[in-house]
Amino acid sequence: MEWIRVSSVALPLATPISDAKVFTGRQRPMTEVAMLFVELRTRDGAEGIGFSYSKRAGGPAQYAHLKEIAHELLGEDSSDIGRVYDKLLWAGASVGRAGVATQAIAAIDIALWDLKAKRAALPLAKLLGAYRNSVRTYNTSGGFLHSSLEEVTANATQSLENGIGGIKIKVGHPDSARDLARVAAVREAIGADVPLMVDANQQWDRATAMRVGRALEDFDLTWIEEPLDAYDAAGHARLTAALVTPVASGEMLTSVAEHCTLIDADAVDILQPDAPRIGGITPFLRLATLAHHHGLALAPHFAMQIHLHLAAAYPTETWAEHFEWLDPLFTQRLETRDGRMLVPNRPGLGIELSEQARRWTVDSFELDAVTSTAA
Repeated sequence: MEWIRVSSVALPLATPISDAKVFTGRQRPMTEVAMLFVELRTRDGAEGIGFSYSKRAGGPAQYAHLKEIAHELLGEDSSDIGRVYDKLLWAGASVGRAGVATQAIAAIDIALWDLKAKRAALPLAKLLGAYRNSVRTYNTSGGFLHSSLEEVTANATQSLENGIGGIKIKVGHPDSARDLARVAAVREAIGADVPLMVDANQQWDRATAMRVGRALEDFDLTWIEEPLDAYDAAGHARLTAALVTPVASGEMLTSVAEHCTLIDADAVDILQPDAPRIGGITPFLRLATLAHHHGLALAPHFAMQIHLHLAAAYPTETWAEHFEWLDPLFTQRLETRDGRMLVPNRPGLGIELSEQARRWTVDSFELDAVTSTAA
């Protein structure tokens, strides 16, 4: 590897975003997403791009971690992704193998996979061995709790008209009756045949999750997401065994090992890993193998520009989560049609940073193999 650029980008959101964590007083509305981009170039001119992200806090920490360890990549063979991953992991091992450390490394790992697929002149999904050329998709960004019910139903209708196949809305309001009324209204608006999911963002206790979960069975939901604290494997297992509606979780976990706790406890029906959060594509593929072995469905969280490819390479039918938040960062757009998101035929991830992303950059550094110092 001859050259590296690492950039911290602040992506502003058009409207402050609120989910159940805001309504329970645990977080403030989200106004931006902290993006961490890595751009790589080899001696023969091959290039790759990857990214990680953080919501509300953690972005500067991810950037700082890479500033300390990114030089370890210089001079390495870009094809040796597994070995490079372990090298970067051990370079910062004193701060652990989960959380900020692996989320920072994820941007490099994803860039290396993007580069590898570009060398092969293949979309990443094809390089990994795609099972399908499109993935079922559902929209989340139109169903947050800060939006009025009228806005949520209008957003849902528009998403379906735009070729998106399912709708997910946020629940977890302190007044469960409001949640049930909200779900009933959206179900009526979109019809009985459209897949509908709800997401409580970890804000129910065990009793509430069981009570509301049973009430939600009247609406034929595709899944109930994060009904409990992400680390409450035992509680999830009880809920999964008791409810007819499938239970989904995993997006907040930051390592393969943490996901294994859910898997070993038979705690979920649908696993929702996030490649940037668990360390990149390399650990995601390890986790996907375990998930398939245990007969779990897969619905990766957020970052559809990455997860579309990974979902297409999972043996059984999966879901990709549609968020338009990241669209301004890239010159390309993903296409949705007939309820599915289409794998682009462009090599690698099929993304290129926009000029707007460059303007939103708040800090960056470059390293090259000649000077091996920040430029």
